[in-house]
Amino acid sequence: MKYLDSIRHIIHTDTAKNSAKLLSANVMAQAIGLIIYPIITRLYSPEDFGLFNLFSSIGGILVLLATAEYQYAIVLPKRDKDAIALFQTGSFIALAVTALITLTIPFRHKIAGLFNTPELADWYFLLPLFVAGSALWNLLNYWLTRKKQFSNISIYQLSQSIISAGSKYFFGISGFLAGGLIVSSVIGCISAFIVSLTMALRKYAMQFAHVSISRCKYVAKKYANFPKFSLARALVNQFFGQIPVLLLTPVFGTSSIGYWSMAILLAFTPVNMISRSVYQVLFQKMNQDAQNQRPLTAFYKKTVIYTILIAGAGSCILFPFLPTLTQWLLGDNWNISGIYIRYMLPWLTFSLIVASTGFIPDLFFKQRTGLFFEILLATARLIGVLIGIFAHNFTIAIAGYAFGSAIVTCTQLGWFWSLIRKYDQRISEKIS
Repeated sequence: MKYLDSIRHIIHTDTAKNSAKLLSANVMAQAIGLIIYPIITRLYSPEDFGLFNLFSSIGGILVLLATAEYQYAIVLPKRDKDAIALFQTGSFIALAVTALITLTIPFRHKIAGLFNTPELADWYFLLPLFVAGSALWNLLNYWLTRKKQFSNISIYQLSQSIISAGSKYFFGISGFLAGGLIVSSVIGCISAFIVSLTMALRKYAMQFAHVSISRCKYVAKKYANFPKFSLARALVNQFFGQIPVLLLTPVFGTSSIGYWSMAILLAFTPVNMISRSVYQVLFQKMNQDAQNQRPLTAFYKKTVIYTILIAGAGSCILFPFLPTLTQWLLGDNWNISGIYIRYMLPWLTFSLIVASTGFIPDLFFKQRTGLFFEILLATARLIGVLIGIFAHNFTIAIAGYAFGSAIVTCTQLGWFWSLIRKYDQRISEKIS
């Protein structure tokens, strides 16, 4: 009965309700993607997916530069006017970076040549739109998180998924294959952002209209650790997270990258689905608890234990069937993606926990140490990929990348635990 009462209490908390709201939207959004993929993998080739993944990898790195990681700081200030100033600061940076990317369009053929993928030049002009839409949404997303507007966030997730999936299918059956995946992604991103922005402005337009340049300068300086350390950490993570795409594409071609990108998509769909929903709610709750000097250990311990049990059990059940499942789901030859997922299972388990609570270094202003862990992770990944390149074996490169990621991510989880334990000890000493 004690455990049942505890479960009922957890279910009825605001944290659980908000997590469930975002999780349900994420489940629906990801389900739409999963439903459409068995269809579009029979329309588009692995080379098309490889080109799309290369475009997304480059865009993902540029999106980080476009916000300077100020979006994560938006949740932290006690006063809304400081949070709004952070939003405005991030928006100015996003527009400036977008303008700079636009200036590189005349050099698109040379940039595509660096990756030995001339097809990239045909769609490079969409990169500024992708970066602007994604960066501005990231900023708006955390303002909505601060205000607990999780319904608006859910609407973005659903509309982005529906528009993107519908466009991919339409372009596929129309024969627009080479850039169809890229164009669909950009359309989904921009359209969903416009919908969410329109809803947000109806409620907060007056607040956003009264922000001074001096206030923007003040918060930019106060939260300078985010562009100094969080941005560097995120860039290292994003760049080396995309190392298989950026380094292996010129060596093994877009077909191998297509199988790998599908493995990443299938494997990280449940991870991202859960972590993105839980992350924002946990960030808001644990930040509020920390501001009110409340202990965090018990709550964090439950989160870690439940996650390990669920993810570990799921990995053990799926391991024998992954190649067969991917071939049945996606079509002939896609069993290769299932083989790649097998190498990723330990990494996926630890990633689910770390991704859900990745705000902890920001919460305790430990961005400098967080950067060290990202460099360590990047080094492990690079070594794994380089071993595969020297062996001229794509599978060895992927296995080395996943193994190195698992080891460092597990170590990072231990560091998160030590930060929370030290915080609770300080709280205990103050009370006594």
